[in-house]
Amino acid sequence: MAAQSDDMRVLRFSTDELPERDRLPMTREVHGRLTARLDIEPAAGVPLRYRVIARALPGLTLSSFLESPVVVRRTRELMADGNDDLVFALPPTTASMVSHRGRELSPFAGDAVLMSAADVMRIEVASEFQLRLVTLSRRRLAPLVPGLEDAFMRLVPGNSEALQLLTRYVGLFDDQQSLTSPELRGLVVDHVYDLVALALGATRDAAATANGRGVRAARLHAIKTEILDGLSRHKLSLAGLAARHHVTPRHVQMLFERDGTTFSRFLLDQRLARAHRMLSNPLLAEQTVSAIAYDAGFGDLSHFNRAFRRRYDETPSDVRARTRPAD
Repeated sequence: MAAQSDDMRVLRFSTDELPERDRLPMTREVHGRLTARLDIEPAAGVPLRYRVIARALPGLTLSSFLESPVVVRRTRELMADGNDDLVFALPPTTASMVSHRGRELSPFAGDAVLMSAADVMRIEVASEFQLRLVTLSRRRLAPLVPGLEDAFMRLVPGNSEALQLLTRYVGLFDDQQSLTSPELRGLVVDHVYDLVALALGATRDAAATANGRGVRAARLHAIKTEILDGLSRHKLSLAGLAARHHVTPRHVQMLFERDGTTFSRFLLDQRLARAHRMLSNPLLAEQTVSAIAYDAGFGDLSHFNRAFRRRYDETPSDVRARTRPAD
């Protein structure tokens, strides 16, 4: 199934939605050979499970796979399509063997590796796995990475800061609603190229651009994600966040200032939004206002009530009253 929005296309394919007898032929012929231009062969004696979501923007495709044990090949026959894109496999992977450009790697679960669609490749997977691939334009990436040809099949360590930022940042694509405009999608594509170039070894000029653009955006995204995941932690501090992301507190403040807000304002807004969602949820109607405030990260009920009223021009009790059914 495919969906399209302006310059973003989303393709979804899953064997879970197919009758068992159709899973292998549909995966191999329809998805594999016609769409992905890959030969997909399931492991002997193992039921085939194959699910992919691919989000394609101009010059960039992000694909997330869930697969049972398979052998995937890009053969000379399939290479007749002339596609010379680059494929960057992000960690973690559980590929047991990758053969490409006369080299073999086995295994590389915690690292990333760059491959070329213009060359024969073979990937063997011995157990069910999840994999995320970033597909990029060779013409666009080549000027950013000197000696790009030497980067193929050279492992990029999983502890590389640029790779870690990239791996977190591409999570933006999991939420299509977060990429609501062509301008925003274009920025995200630029940022991904910045981070991939840094991970592979960018030129001096490209590195300078990336550090001022892609790295900054990815780091802010990572920090915001940690804040959202930890709203209920009462001691979510600027200093602690900065230390965990290996930057100074002032650097974190500057990231938020460039985004038009401050760390404190963003944290307060997100905690208030969480409390508002909980108060509006009929399933939580029996929870007290104080319990909800505490769960959203507020330690002082008076401060919560004042901030809530300033933000929403009504009290938490007003929101709760609308949630409860009339007697």
